[in-house]
Amino acid sequence: MTPRNVKRLLFGLLAAALLAISVQFGFGNAWQSQYTYAFAPAAKAPNASPPAANSAKPQAVQQPDKTLPPQPQSLSKRVVEYHISVSLREDGQHLDGEQDVTWTNPGRKPVSELYFHLYPNAFQSAKTTFMTESGGKLRQDKATLNSRSHIELLSLQTLEGESLLPRLQYMQPDDGNTNDYTLVRLRLPEAVAPGKSVTLKMNFEVKLPEVFARMGYSGDFVMAGQWFPKLAVYETVGMRGRTSEGWNVHQYHGNSEFYSDFGIYSVRIDVPESHVVAATGFQTKPIVTNEGRKVFQFYAEDVHDFAWAASPDFVYEETAYSDKGIPGVRIKLYLDPLHADLKDRYFHAAKSALANYAKWYGSYPYNTLSIVVPPDGANGAGGMEYPTLVTAFAAISPNPGYDLERTVVHEIGHQYWYGMVASNEFEEAWLDEGFTSYAEDKVMEAAYGITPNLRLEASYMTDPAPLKQPSWAYADSNQYAENVYMRAKLVLIDIENKVGDKLMERILRIYFQKYKFKHPTTGDFQRVIEQVTKAKWTDYFNQYVYSNRTADVSVEAIGVKPIDQDGAVAYESTVLIQRNGGLTGPVPIVLRFADGTTLTKEWSDTETHIQFTEVSNFPLQSVTVDPNQTNVLDNKLINNFMLAELPSESRTRWSLAAIKLVEGILGAISW
Repeated sequence: MTPRNVKRLLFGLLAAALLAISVQFGFGNAWQSQYTYAFAPAAKAPNASPPAANSAKPQAVQQPDKTLPPQPQSLSKRVVEYHISVSLREDGQHLDGEQDVTWTNPGRKPVSELYFHLYPNAFQSAKTTFMTESGGKLRQDKATLNSRSHIELLSLQTLEGESLLPRLQYMQPDDGNTNDYTLVRLRLPEAVAPGKSVTLKMNFEVKLPEVFARMGYSGDFVMAGQWFPKLAVYETVGMRGRTSEGWNVHQYHGNSEFYSDFGIYSVRIDVPESHVVAATGFQTKPIVTNEGRKVFQFYAEDVHDFAWAASPDFVYEETAYSDKGIPGVRIKLYLDPLHADLKDRYFHAAKSALANYAKWYGSYPYNTLSIVVPPDGANGAGGMEYPTLVTAFAAISPNPGYDLERTVVHEIGHQYWYGMVASNEFEEAWLDEGFTSYAEDKVMEAAYGITPNLRLEASYMTDPAPLKQPSWAYADSNQYAENVYMRAKLVLIDIENKVGDKLMERILRIYFQKYKFKHPTTGDFQRVIEQVTKAKWTDYFNQYVYSNRTADVSVEAIGVKPIDQDGAVAYESTVLIQRNGGLTGPVPIVLRFADGTTLTKEWSDTETHIQFTEVSNFPLQSVTVDPNQTNVLDNKLINNFMLAELPSESRTRWSLAAIKLVEGILGAISW
């Protein structure tokens, strides 16, 4: 999921105001400001002209996909199989669903209970775990009086017709909140033997919220995400480091996203006749229209979720795309009318993302990719990923900046790190969000020449925390986003800086290829790094992944005094350098003298501090640690530089990055 970049200008102005008093930047609202760049173009992007008035262009007609021959073998362990029929009521706020769900026991022990996630119940009241943790906010999205929702199981039966509703029990394993109904346990009449399956039939009703936190309605627009009773993941021995098999179950939290198992989805969607439907997977049958209703049939395999959107206002466009690692994919756009003339930008972003991810990591195995552009007012449904379907940010402006491309690129990146490398986002969100943020930057540079302002992003790390921990263990959404998006990405960049571009690309490709359609852990990623580099990374991961360390190195003190040297005046300079965070490797230190000459030293930083003494013909003028700022995990650049000649009572540290930022501001506003 992508945090919105809406505070670029605010941070720039605050930076200029705060430099004089040496205040370091705070991360701010990370959900909106994760990506701040050194005044990269944002107001306009290629072909960003507004739609022509009364333009009449032929639109593509939504047709069923060509049925592909069956895979010679499944890509995943298909633990679940869903057959769902859902109907959107005329009011646009309720779903009536029925599903047959089959679960196959992947373990070695009989299993006598199943767990289902009932995510719409997160918005049932102000007392649920999600609402109490989030305060009714997610990114810029705020719950309204109409943002109440629920999912109710109307019937739950075995194939023989035995009702299982009395066997249901709501569970709150994370916080004991008895007002939370997002997780339910079902005691089965008979245990499921290893390798055997059980099929259940259920009817359910969903009251959708006014768009909030990834799902809901806004006018005639509907985003159905996390909308059906979804089975939790049963983990076997060895999976994600488990020593004994069992269910991995959590409630729906304010920060967390999702975790589920791979399988097959066959979904029938019934909507009012005026609506167009976008969905996970591909459309297998022609649309059937009858008595003012329209029925769509979709199918997906080797995916772990299913989402759909509907609106009478979608402008539908599509194109076919093939490239190396992309044998053939049908890219489908479901555009808000305000962005109808921006279709080429959406297509270009999607193709750029697919081409680069396939080249770097591995093939995109699906034959379809849908991009949904929500209308203004439904941005709470925007910037989100689902298997083979992503949502862009809402069409608020007819002339959006590069946020349009960045969001599409980011969410398609999730097709890899969330979709195929299906990490547990409850417990290790950084393996998805951090990896996707890292990959997104690579595509934006390759396709659009836009590079991140790593100096500024590092300064956002005001509240570092361990990357590997449950999402609800973070203090709030700011700390969550600061770490699992920003600091996680910077850790990956730091690893790349240490091993080199080519080796890093190899690490990520091997990691993807080894763990696609599985559920890897942080430990699995570490082992891949160690395998490729043939070196131990335990100390590094202990500092920057399992702990909250940063890599701050500072100039602590400078002393300059004249001395007599063979009857002439010379100057003895003493410099104290201190390591305030984790080990980061060799640190360059540049001493600049009054005659303009420089002396560069390198410190291994294995100790907590080091003192240099130099004798020269000219007095020391300044000292800079890491002048090129390659140490991306240094979050306090304000202490990297010190002047030697200022009086002690007025000596002020100046961050070179901050100085460059001011220059950028002045350049941006000058004629």
